Amino acid sequence: MTGSAFDEIRTEWWLASLGRTIVWARLRVLEAGTAEVFDSDGNTLAYDSEDSARAALMDAEFVSWDGLDEEDALERGFSLGEIAPPHGDDDAALRARMVLTLGARA
Repeated sequence: MTGSAFDEIRTEWWLASLGRTIVWARLRVLEAGTAEVFDSDGNTLAYDSEDSARAALMDAEFVSWDGLDEEDALERGFSLGEIAPPHGDDDAALRARMVLTLGARA
């Protein structure tokens, strides 16, 4: 835990892809029943429920990382072995890793 002023129940990673570019979003479900999404611009967007946060991500064509299988990934232009959710000591460090450009395929 990072010492934030909320009690986090769960963190999920979501991604969108455009060609060989992967854009990540972090969904945190909070103890109060609310949720927040940290986006690739470094914004933390608050939602009144987990469902509304998920709906907003799906509307923006994001998919859940945990829900992807290799076939889904290949349809999006990458292999699950090529990528993993980003890590950072804090949100500022994480922001720099929220957009990933994969190398060209041979």
